[in-house]
Amino acid sequence: MTSTPHEPKLASVAAVIADATRARMLCYLLAGEYASAGELARAASVTPATASGHLGKLMAAELLVCEQRGRHRYYRLADDEVAHALEAMALIAERRTHTATWANPTRQRLRFARCCYGHLAGQLGVEMFSQLLSKEWLYPAGDGYLLSAQGKAGLNALGFAVDGMDQAKPSASNRVAYRCLDWSERRDHMAGKLPKALLARCLQQGWLRRHDGERALEVTPVGRKHLAGLLPSVNAL
Repeated sequence: MTSTPHEPKLASVAAVIADATRARMLCYLLAGEYASAGELARAASVTPATASGHLGKLMAAELLVCEQRGRHRYYRLADDEVAHALEAMALIAERRTHTATWANPTRQRLRFARCCYGHLAGQLGVEMFSQLLSKEWLYPAGDGYLLSAQGKAGLNALGFAVDGMDQAKPSASNRVAYRCLDWSERRDHMAGKLPKALLARCLQQGWLRRHDGERALEVTPVGRKHLAGLLPSVNAL
């Protein structure tokens, strides 16, 4: 049976992602930052020449974008939609082995806190979203959330600069956050410009720390002090 023009064009994109080398490159980029071709080659355990061919296919499928900086080229995922699609595929792939997979001690750091395309994911990401909702610092609008005046004041008091994220005329189109199903927790954390700003602040202030080549995040001693008001679980570290 031939496909109709009205069916989703899944096969061509799925074929690009299905290659193990390209899948490793895409997963490496889920942190949301740019990476050089050399870094992606090392992440995928292939030669630079082989990596170049794979990167070309990922670019052609519009899964990556590239930025030229001098003589070097740097790559990242094309947008949030690509990141969410990859996370959704990971959820499907592990749906029967999820409990055993995430009970493995080697995954505990990744499960506790990690960067997911610029926002906080894992147990801390889920907790942050839950806390913002329970405090009524976020309120629903359309398919997302807006920041309340109470939320702006509370986050500012905790050292997060969120100026400009509360609109004089709030509307659903101005959402600052939306739900994103968490890969390890199978509950929602949040994506969008507010959680990206919160994670950026945590990294800038040294409250959370990344290790080169890893998505996992570590709470620092100073971070335990500053984040306890928003993430009570850090007191148990």
